[in-house]
Amino acid sequence: MAKNYYEALGLSRTASEKEVRNAYRKLARKFHPDVNPNDRGAESRFKEINAAYEVLSDPDKRKKYDKYGDQWEMADQIEEAQRRQSAGGWARQGGPGGTSMFGDTMGGNGGGDFGSIFDTLFRRERGGPRGQPARRRGQDIETPVEVSLEEAYHGTTRTLSLQSQETCPTCGGTGEVAGAVCHTCGGVGVVSKPRRLEVKVPPGVKTGSRVRVAGEGRPGANGGSNGDLYLVVTVQPHTRFERHGDDLSVDVDVPLTTAVLGGEVEVPTMTGRVALKIPELTQNGRNIRLRGKGMPVLGSNDKRGDLIARVRVQLPTQLTDDERKHFEALRALAEETTAAR
Repeated sequence: MAKNYYEALGLSRTASEKEVRNAYRKLARKFHPDVNPNDRGAESRFKEINAAYEVLSDPDKRKKYDKYGDQWEMADQIEEAQRRQSAGGWARQGGPGGTSMFGDTMGGNGGGDFGSIFDTLFRRERGGPRGQPARRRGQDIETPVEVSLEEAYHGTTRTLSLQSQETCPTCGGTGEVAGAVCHTCGGVGVVSKPRRLEVKVPPGVKTGSRVRVAGEGRPGANGGSNGDLYLVVTVQPHTRFERHGDDLSVDVDVPLTTAVLGGEVEVPTMTGRVALKIPELTQNGRNIRLRGKGMPVLGSNDKRGDLIARVRVQLPTQLTDDERKHFEALRALAEETTAAR
């Protein structure tokens, strides 16, 4: 991207990881295509934001970007080429006049002249023993995804707007055509292309889960396989349920008379309300476990966590005359029982 990644998120180069994450979430919500239908400007901005976050949220990628800018994805190859140049320069430091140990002169056209770093990256070594450059697997990429608790329970899909990189169709990823730098990709071997990808988010994902989509990462070089795409999931807080791993917990209001005498109340679950038996003399704050009514276990078709119902005994807020008489009689009975002990 020509646009500076820090500028895309409205950040300084010293921004912390938290500042990067918060800036991305704010802008992604503002410019998401679902919020701005048929707005190409918003869609383009959303792609810029995602591309910037993909790099700046990853410490290793951010370090490379800070050092190499737009060429950060070629950092490993650039550094390898620099090492080769250093090794080649050392080998050529022979006798007076710059004659190498192989009889070549410094700056000549022999096999010891490595040329520029990008010549080393994208061209075959002239007369070298290796010939065709080695295959390289493409880099993995990550993109953040937010889902609701209901979506995490049932599973869902997300349509992603990606700025993907594909092998250059003109040079086939070599960076050159007929010995010259490829005019399509500028010698990089890859070209950028916007695309939309529908991805399934399986049931049971948690905050921090990484959903792998094989082969949807960066393209490989010289015939190497593509990297993978990873969705990094954040599950949004729920207004009623709390999540603890694969278990859920929920507060359940229980009338005073039911808590004392026992009975049944309805409890909400992720699939509807169910009846819960309340034993007599149930105390306020007691936890009652409902087996198998929690979240699906990620990667399992039939396992579920549990639902913990937290009892909240409800005291009456007002009394009728008859109710007051009964409570007074109950109090008197309790006082007599205590005095008799």
